[in-house]
Amino acid sequence: MDGNALQRWLDSWVLEDASLTAARSRAAEVGVTCVDAVTGSTLRLLAAASGAKAVVELGTGAGVSGLWLLRGMRTDGILTTVDPETEHQRLAKQTLIEAGYGSGRVRLIAGRALEVLPRLSDGAYDLVFCDALPTENVHYLEAAMRLLRPGGLVVFAGALGDGRVADPSARDPETVALRELGRQVRDDERLVPALLPIGGGLLAAILS
Repeated sequence: MDGNALQRWLDSWVLEDASLTAARSRAAEVGVTCVDAVTGSTLRLLAAASGAKAVVELGTGAGVSGLWLLRGMRTDGILTTVDPETEHQRLAKQTLIEAGYGSGRVRLIAGRALEVLPRLSDGAYDLVFCDALPTENVHYLEAAMRLLRPGGLVVFAGALGDGRVADPSARDPETVALRELGRQVRDDERLVPALLPIGGGLLAAILS
């Protein structure tokens, strides 16, 4: 089976409901790239496995990844989602409300991640999901180490750069930053890491 056929099979294996379909449609209208269904289901799994109650998401998009995360979190959990684009947050709010997640479950913060993160509390979060600017990922990692409780998870979307990280000739700033992120996560003795070849690559690590 070729890679494209396998991806189509995986996409068909993970069933998305009307709320996620609507969110993807909104994302397409404004040109937002979302995590695929397989990545989304993995985020739900990680949130559920960690018993996540407090989650930070960098990159709200139109609410696709946020909806997957909320479906894995505890029923009393709160998702804090950060994005500089107010239109994206408006669409995400519409998505999440329609899916049954009111303002008591979601905190939307408009702003650049590196400006918002210093305002969040130390050791107060169970999971930090990063899907914002790849060139800032190493800074998100530094912030996540402060924000997470022991045993918390930091997760990065797009960590393989659609395969570019494995191409030695790819030296663009985004790819170089992704390689550096992977090296830092792999080599930090405080982290238990795994690099999953799903979607654009999902890099996850537990803070010991």
